[in-house]
Amino acid sequence: MYKIFFQLVFRRMDPEAAHHLAFRWIRLAARIPVLRTFVAAALAPRYKELRTEAFGLRMHGPFGLAAGFDKNAVAIDGMSMLGFDHVEIGTVTGEAQPGNPRKRMFRLVADRALINRMGFNNDGSLAVAARLATREAVFRTVVGVNIGKTKVVPEAEAVGDYVKSAERLAPYADYLVVNVSSPNTPGLRSLQAVDQLRPLLTAVREAADRVAANRRVPLLVKIAPDLADEDVDAVADLAVELGLDGIIATNTTIARDELGLRSDPALVQETGGLSGAPLKARSLEVLRRLYARVGDRITLVGVGGIENAEDAWQRILAGATLVQGYSAFVYEGPFYARALHKGLAARLRTSPYATLADAVGADVRKTV
Repeated sequence: MYKIFFQLVFRRMDPEAAHHLAFRWIRLAARIPVLRTFVAAALAPRYKELRTEAFGLRMHGPFGLAAGFDKNAVAIDGMSMLGFDHVEIGTVTGEAQPGNPRKRMFRLVADRALINRMGFNNDGSLAVAARLATREAVFRTVVGVNIGKTKVVPEAEAVGDYVKSAERLAPYADYLVVNVSSPNTPGLRSLQAVDQLRPLLTAVREAADRVAANRRVPLLVKIAPDLADEDVDAVADLAVELGLDGIIATNTTIARDELGLRSDPALVQETGGLSGAPLKARSLEVLRRLYARVGDRITLVGVGGIENAEDAWQRILAGATLVQGYSAFVYEGPFYARALHKGLAARLRTSPYATLADAVGADVRKTV
């Protein structure tokens, strides 16, 4: 039914307008107790065998909503109602900003992909922190907070901008993510270079420790799929050196190699980050490389092209403790998380592994 609705309604709408419409429906449903309970019962069944622990946090399962969908922390319970085990909000910047001019999001339906150049449009760290501080949670949901650089802040002042966001948001974050990998903020990806990344991560770690009373907020970094292999290794080594809690692999890509000839050539040429199915192979490759480098010393989060349970299972075998999705949600609709959980539980039952934790990295360990 959703796919028919998508073809008849959403596909004819501007992608960003469709996103806001669906978002309003989700938020509305989450505000009505009877409806919220009914939807959660239908879409968010819990499987005991999928219970997951990552960087000291317990979750109903390993599957979360990637950053970019709920930029301003306005629908955390709504997304949990739809079955996501954790919700990563943001990207949030130090100051509020409108993002890039519209039109800035494009659907490549034939490739089950999206291109976006949103540009970190968000309400800013002060407003989002206030929203999180007054939030009355309905569901027990792990909330990650993804922070990035304000566009108008010069690269030389980036550390201070990230620290500002960390100081405001760390007290309300179950985990904190430093995003240095979006292709839509000028100069941002250069911060992935180890000589720039080390002082940035060190400063954010210190800021989070300073403001989060009596607890250590897990800190992760999100990297691009477009990094050269030796740079992936360098980030992995730095993460171990600094004692980071995790690495998220990967963000969107500026490459178009996997698109083939299926989509409209004019859409393919749009600038921005490509996400969805075409990102699958490279994201999996980066994940495998990271796990081979860091093993179980750091928690890895696999994201990029995860459309179904098989994709999630392959990420777990490649080293991911957690997996995330976003683009496939657009194409699969509200039953996305339910179907993924059901299929993942079935794969675990027929596997040689007693728990999901036993399966993490199993394929990589066989080859090392």
